[in-house]
Amino acid sequence: MGIQRAQRASLALTLNYVAFALAVSAVTTSYWCEGTRKVVKPFCMGTVKVKQTYCIRFNSSNINDTRLVQYIYETGEEKFLMRKFHAGIWFSCEQTVDLIGFNCRSFLEITPDHERGVLWLCIVAECLYIALLFTGGALMVIEMCPCFNLINRLKLNAFAALCTALSGLFGMVAHMMFTTAFQLAVQMGPEDWRPKTWDYSWSYLLAWGSFGTCMGSAVTVLNHYTKTITEFKFKRRTIEKKLRIKQKILELDMPEDLWYINSLQEQADQHTALYVNGNQPSCFNPTILDNWDREYC
Repeated sequence: MGIQRAQRASLALTLNYVAFALAVSAVTTSYWCEGTRKVVKPFCMGTVKVKQTYCIRFNSSNINDTRLVQYIYETGEEKFLMRKFHAGIWFSCEQTVDLIGFNCRSFLEITPDHERGVLWLCIVAECLYIALLFTGGALMVIEMCPCFNLINRLKLNAFAALCTALSGLFGMVAHMMFTTAFQLAVQMGPEDWRPKTWDYSWSYLLAWGSFGTCMGSAVTVLNHYTKTITEFKFKRRTIEKKLRIKQKILELDMPEDLWYINSLQEQADQHTALYVNGNQPSCFNPTILDNWDREYC
C-alpha cells in the first residue's frame, strides 16, 4: 500500500526540518574550505632553552648582542612552516605563530575588491534560502492543523511546495557563488593569505546535504499535493455520476430501494477495480452521497 497522505505530509515536514538544521549549521560555521599555507618561520624571541619547531633559532641566545656572530641552523624547507587555515562565508581563520590557536578575519577583507559582488550575492542567496525554507516548514505545520478544510489545506500545501522549491534554487545559487568567490580569492587575494593547498570541508558538505534534503522535501510536498488533487477529482466525478444516476431514476419513477441497491453495486465494482489495478482503497462508505461535501477518508 502506498504512503498515506498524513505520512507523506510528515515525511515532507521532517525533510524540511533536517534541511533547515543543516543549512543553519553550514552558514554559522567557517569550515567550508580548509588547507595549508607555506610561510617563513619567524625568529625565536627571548631565551630559547628547548628547540622550537615553529621559529628560527640562532646559535646564541642573546640576540641583542651585536658583537656575536649569530648563525641560523635552518636551511631549505626547514625555514618554512605549514600553517593550517579554514574559511567560510563570514570568516577565514589561520593558525597562530605557535600553532596553538587561530586568528580570524572577515572573508570580505580577503575577497578582491572588484569581486566582492559575487560574495554578497552568495550571502543574500543563503539568507533567502534559509528564510524560504523556514517559511515552507511553517506552512507545512499550519497545513496539518485539523481546523482547516480540504480546500484550505491544498492552498497551504501549494504555497509550501512553492517556497521549498524556491529555497532550493536559492541554495544552489548560493553554494555555487561561494565556490566562485573562494577560487577568485585564491587566485587574486592578498599574498599573506593565499593557500598552498586547499580542499572543501565538512561545512560545504553540510550545505549541499541541506540542498539535497530540501529538494527531497519539495518533491514530497508536490507529490502530496498532486495525489490529493487527483484523489479529490476522482471522488468528485464519482459523486457527480451517482447524482446523475439518481436524478434519472427519479425522473423514471423507479423505486428508491432499487436505486440504493444499484448505488452499492457500482461502489463495490469501483473498489474491486482499484484492487485489480494494485491500489488499495482507503475506505468504503455506502452513505457517501449524504456527506459528499466532506473530506473523504
